[in-house]
Amino acid sequence: FLARLGYRPKVFEAEQRPGGMLIQTIPAYRLPREIVAREIRMIERMGVDIETGKRLGRDFTLSELRRQGYETVFVSVGSPEGVRLDIAGSDANGVTDAISFLKNYNFKGSVPVGQKVVVIGGGNAAIDAARTAVRLGARNVTIVYRRTMEDMPAFLEEIEDALNEGITIKALTNPDEIITADGKAVGVKCHSMKPGKFDKTGRRRPEKDGRTFVVDADQVIFAVGQTLDSSSLFDHDELQPISGYRIMTDSMTGQTSIPWLFCGGDAASGPSSVIHAVANGECAAVGMDEYLTGENHAFWRIQQMVNTAFDVNADPVSYPRVKMPVLPVERRRDNFNEIELSWVEAEAIRQAQRCLRCDYGKTVIAERS
Repeated sequence: FLARLGYRPKVFEAEQRPGGMLIQTIPAYRLPREIVAREIRMIERMGVDIETGKRLGRDFTLSELRRQGYETVFVSVGSPEGVRLDIAGSDANGVTDAISFLKNYNFKGSVPVGQKVVVIGGGNAAIDAARTAVRLGARNVTIVYRRTMEDMPAFLEEIEDALNEGITIKALTNPDEIITADGKAVGVKCHSMKPGKFDKTGRRRPEKDGRTFVVDADQVIFAVGQTLDSSSLFDHDELQPISGYRIMTDSMTGQTSIPWLFCGGDAASGPSSVIHAVANGECAAVGMDEYLTGENHAFWRIQQMVNTAFDVNADPVSYPRVKMPVLPVERRRDNFNEIELSWVEAEAIRQAQRCLRCDYGKTVIAERS
């Protein structure tokens, strides 16, 4: 966005390859690497300089960037560290976190995978770790989640795909400890839960119902959250995260308590989606430009008329939405080919015709006069 405004930004990427969390933790079957590479090449052609292998706090500091003449800085370091539950056995051999597991495979091309894998958590990272383990040869993969399946924060289509690929989801199940033998994980002791009263998230709080059991496992993957350890990133006189591990920002501009410093993505909002991080970058680019010039130049925010023919008087169509075709389950093992395919042109046109009359078939409740 800054390049579109005429600036020539420089990006410092800690890893040896540009792409950040897009290629570190999102499996290729969800985000093909050739698409990421194409987007990065497009950004470079716009005039953006990308330097890899440069880590904030190790190779440079924010103060040094200012002394070198950089007028404004955007920090988007994410929440790159996985979290483990503080339970017995969480440091045993064969126990890891989803971020490390996914990152090791995506960067190195290999990662140790057990035959009986238990993933603890219910978000997209848990689903990604479980489906990756299946593709790498795990025989049995079980997801353990303390709430109901309906309360899982993972995308519904991801949950459905995981079930279709043979992954077992044990909902209303909470881990008590990792059972070990000779220092290695051999199972997870769990107790069953039941829905309790509603909490502030709008979901029922899980409560123990007393029954305990063991899920056999030779590998346990925690997917219970992500965090940012800022201790090695900032000098004592620079920005320090507040409100836990998050960097507090203006939600509209990304500006921090230091006027020339902006922040976005998971480091500011907490773990979220890629599209939210991109949106944060757009807001910060507009905010940085306004900080430097005193004016708002976000020309892309101006509504553009699309020169597309659409007959507003056309009769609505009655057929339902068609699901996106996906790769058959039997063709997903042992590879990371993209799962979602695409409609043929004729079907895409049919769905567009249905979508353009989104008012059709919906109930409208009018107030009585």
